Amino acid sequence: MAATLHSEVVGVAGAMTAGERMVVDQRGLSALFGVLRERGFRVLGPTVRDGAIVYDEIRSVADLPAGWTDQQEGGRYRLTRRDDQALFGYAVGPHSWKRFLHVPLLTLWRARRDPQGVHIEDGGDGATPRQAFIGVRPCELAAIAVQDRVFLGGPHVDPGYKARREASFVVAVNCGQAASTCFCASMKTGPQACSGFDLALTELLTDGRHAFLVEVGSPQGAEVATALPSERAAAEDLAAAAAATRRAEEGMGRTLETEGLKELLYRNCESPRWEEVAGRCLACTNCTMVCPTCFCATVEDVTDLTGSEAERVRRWDSCFSLEFSYVHGGSVRTSVGARYRQWITHKLAAWQDQFGTSGCVGCGRCITWCPAGIDITAEVRAVRDADERRRETRDDREL
Repeated sequence: MAATLHSEVVGVAGAMTAGERMVVDQRGLSALFGVLRERGFRVLGPTVRDGAIVYDEIRSVADLPAGWTDQQEGGRYRLTRRDDQALFGYAVGPHSWKRFLHVPLLTLWRARRDPQGVHIEDGGDGATPRQAFIGVRPCELAAIAVQDRVFLGGPHVDPGYKARREASFVVAVNCGQAASTCFCASMKTGPQACSGFDLALTELLTDGRHAFLVEVGSPQGAEVATALPSERAAAEDLAAAAAATRRAEEGMGRTLETEGLKELLYRNCESPRWEEVAGRCLACTNCTMVCPTCFCATVEDVTDLTGSEAERVRRWDSCFSLEFSYVHGGSVRTSVGARYRQWITHKLAAWQDQFGTSGCVGCGRCITWCPAGIDITAEVRAVRDADERRRETRDDREL
């Protein structure tokens, strides 16, 4: 490109606006880390640990998974080396960003008894930390938007979630490749980020050049972008970014037919498929733990042996656990088949009635991290095929 790197504002009259695009190299990406820390953000992003790409606190570009990619299939996840040094050349790992917004374990309140009486304290840990998320995939942006509807959209707002959400800065990364378990294109949640971010990156690896197309998505993102050494995005940069996301869409290994899906699942509550899948399902809860939209939780009261201290905690739970549907007298869903039906029907059907959207974003984590390799897309397809055969048989009989 003919343009030279600069650290001045790229936009008109010295100010960037949402939708503007620029290009940064790795020096500019490093500057992004510095700018975010200067603004008081704890920077969180992908890094390699324990044989997987996980989300954790990172200090610099050096902590990113340079040169690593993942191979995923039903019940299988492996890291392998790429033939380049791409920083975001992978799909998604076992972590999702909900662990930083809808935290796995939260103390709601603490109580302490002493000679002066009982003292109750809020369970919060002080001021809500400012968190910058680096590398949020488009399907994960959609998942965050789903949880926003759950925790912020109704009459009863979750104050902790609200505080953490408002204190977050989101740097999305458009997908340049997909795993064989991905199907976000079917759910219209990717591989291109359209909204919900402050900044969005597309990694460009062409002709020995390693750069990042940056799109501004919010006023806060524009402020950060002005401090980065950058060059104006050229037409070839936009074309390279579009080609990268197109390759990702073409490389997806799964599809899910969503037409009439809610009605299909409601119509097949008694499908024999639920008992068939129960023969493979371990009810281990892995699918719900890795899912970026599942939000089920339980509340427990804990006290010490002396009875002088107690606390109430909220922790993640799963509709696959027998105790989750317990009411006085026993569990409502005693069979694994009933629990699997509950999960898939709620996520793909009832969620639409409750929140106006599907509870699935097509990230494929539930397929990859299921030890039995159960595939949500295959299960829906099996129910749909059986339903169509049954309807065709009925039509033939009516003739």
